Amino acid sequence: MTFVRPVADPALVSGGDVYDARLIEGLRADGVAVRDAQVAGTWPRPDDAARRELDAVLADGDGPVLLDGLVACGVPEIVVPRAARRPLAVLVHLPLGEEAPDLDAGDGAVLRAAGAVLATSPWAARRLHARHGLDGVAVAVPGVDPAPLATGTDGAHRLLCLGAVTPTKGQDLLVEALATLPEHPWTLDLVGPTRRAPTFVADLRASITRHGLGDRIRHPGPLSGVDLDRTWDATDLLVAPSRVETYGMVVTEALARGIPVMASDAGGLPETLDGAGILVSAEDVPALVAGLHRWFADHAHRNGRQISARSRRCTLSTWTQTSQRVQQVLTDLRAPS
Repeated sequence: MTFVRPVADPALVSGGDVYDARLIEGLRADGVAVRDAQVAGTWPRPDDAARRELDAVLADGDGPVLLDGLVACGVPEIVVPRAARRPLAVLVHLPLGEEAPDLDAGDGAVLRAAGAVLATSPWAARRLHARHGLDGVAVAVPGVDPAPLATGTDGAHRLLCLGAVTPTKGQDLLVEALATLPEHPWTLDLVGPTRRAPTFVADLRASITRHGLGDRIRHPGPLSGVDLDRTWDATDLLVAPSRVETYGMVVTEALARGIPVMASDAGGLPETLDGAGILVSAEDVPALVAGLHRWFADHAHRNGRQISARSRRCTLSTWTQTSQRVQQVLTDLRAPS
């Protein structure tokens, strides 16, 4: 089996990159021979060289292919003809039309031509049905690794927002909300890659300076290994104020550590939380302010959310379950007649 995915840049790692890598690891652990075909390019809008590379990969052999949707769905003129010649499945992290409406038609053409479509959340599967009339979309949600319970600080005031610093993740909304709550002794770790949206990052830093929050908001860029583990262990509340979110892997990573979560109700986040956190309206700064104020001021409320988070950690999916679900779909994939 060939898995075609974008080249993963360690400095720009996304949830989709992590999912793809863990999926390959899981499939191989189950005895599946996986060719990891990483293709360079500015996906989903590649240049001619990237298009040629993708076409060459798809022309090499006649066995089953699993394509990351970021690579597949922007180039129907390449993928659709190949789908008529070999078994092909597409893995959709986020329907392209959610962020790039001009690519929606091509996205639909690729997905309708594929022998199977997988989505990484129930919400994404529903959006694919709504946008393209697709039925029978398989769902393989991300797994999460077991983790020790976080120690935290005082149980309330050490906040973490983890993810690529981009408009989609909504860090600007969180800064605006926290700027109205100076009476609470909060601090915020704003962790994640900063190269995806440099103008947004510059504006965010200017906002932090303008509000005089430089001593309360740390933005160290991406963290990994021991540094990230230490940050998780010191966290009292994860805040995920996303404008768009398919699933929210950071949410389950927090819950695996028993850390309560405050998240927007965007996309698949409500299903990911599954009642174990605090939901606020997406792109609604006053709602975020109200949610944070209650979190800081109401001890009983915090205690209830902490109990819910610790209960939810026992029900989280594993990466083994993710890879097994994908393997089922690939086993059923048949060559075009």
